[in-house]
Amino acid sequence: MLKFIIPLVLFAILAVFLAVGLNLNPHDIPSPFINKPAPVFSAPKLTAPTEKLSTGDLKGQVWLFNVWASWCVSCRAEHPVLNELAKQQAVTIIGLNYKDEADAAKKWLESLGNPYNVSIMDQDGRIGIDWGVYGVPETFVVDKKGVIRLKFTGPVTPEAVQQTLLPLIKQLQAEQS
Repeated sequence: MLKFIIPLVLFAILAVFLAVGLNLNPHDIPSPFINKPAPVFSAPKLTAPTEKLSTGDLKGQVWLFNVWASWCVSCRAEHPVLNELAKQQAVTIIGLNYKDEADAAKKWLESLGNPYNVSIMDQDGRIGIDWGVYGVPETFVVDKKGVIRLKFTGPVTPEAVQQTLLPLIKQLQAEQS
């Protein structure tokens, strides 16, 4: 009888862990980078590969760092939201084209619109690793001092823009003026 009870108890424990995991919000994945300086990068610009953008170029402004790729289905879902955000000109939006081919990324932006002030290339994924990227898309809010204030995992939604991103961006712009 005991040989039937032990597997049943183990199954019940696993079922509880599965149920808890299914109820977690993927946007709530904690990041050890929150309230820490943004990892330093210097990378070629997607549209001008002979020019580079670095974190130092962004000091003194609040900016959104969006990790994306042309092969990413979720990136396609969030792209119209980023295009709308860009129209508001509320924040500088920097794109990190992650593990992608430059030609495919350029074509993708030409056909879907380009919300980025600048998009940089990370073909080998090293910048993404430095930033603790789990997958694409991921979005970070960085303050004027170069400190990460928010990490948003998964596609940005209109609700997230209105309820989370824009209020934080406005607060950071006002605090550090």
